[in-house]
Amino acid sequence: MPGTDESQSDGVQPVPIDTTKASVARVYDAVLHGKDNYEIDREVVRQLRQVAPEMSLMAWDNRSFLIRVTRFIARETGITQFLDCGSGLPTAENTHQVAQRIQPDSRVVYVDNDPVVLAHGRALLEENDQTHFSAADIFKPGEIINDEVVRKYLNFSEPMALFQIGTLPFYDGERSPQDIMAEYINALPSGSYVAISHFIDPETSELSEFARRLEQAFLRSPMGRGVFRIRTEIEGMLAGLEILDPGLVLCADWWPDGPRVKPLDTVQNCIVGAVGRKP
Repeated sequence: MPGTDESQSDGVQPVPIDTTKASVARVYDAVLHGKDNYEIDREVVRQLRQVAPEMSLMAWDNRSFLIRVTRFIARETGITQFLDCGSGLPTAENTHQVAQRIQPDSRVVYVDNDPVVLAHGRALLEENDQTHFSAADIFKPGEIINDEVVRKYLNFSEPMALFQIGTLPFYDGERSPQDIMAEYINALPSGSYVAISHFIDPETSELSEFARRLEQAFLRSPMGRGVFRIRTEIEGMLAGLEILDPGLVLCADWWPDGPRVKPLDTVQNCIVGAVGRKP
């Protein structure tokens, strides 16, 4: 996909970066010890680590869940279309890399409106003609479903995979996250797969208190948001889907790559994930 013209057709245009406001993607990058973040993002991480010193374990569990889900879908379902909402900044293993290693003809559309993410997206577009970016708002499913880039590269008459990995805790609009996911799910063809991960209040006395303290740290930080929901609220985001085994579980427990040889840190008990199939 040579040059600027294709990049522009994918809608990935340079956007000014506001370094006075924290960004979900950049905070996540900072937690993972990346380099694409600013002082305001690192301040969020410092505040979170006052409550959860091992915050990076939660982020790695989330990322590892995405990798295992992508691997499963590419290997076991035959699906070759992926819509990754809130893709974040590149790490060692991204959705397109995992999927295309198994199914080389896999098409991936990333959706993210963070300027730093989009800068990386422009570079990615030049090296992989099966990977595309849209600078749309992932919490407006009607816009995403009808987005020019999404419709150009994904075929809505064939099953696809939709990812909302670690995104919905940072939604702060009036519409419920359950309603947002319902609109997405309604638009997907039969046989499609949906994967989500989300911060959870485990609803046990000690863990619930910890989850709420961490939630308050998110809210009081320059990030200003980061909601921990209870199980029934998260399950409501998957309504109408057949949930695959092992169900809605800790991200660390969703088909791990090997046996656990050390106990989970407290913070790892506060992020869950699930995969569902649309009948």
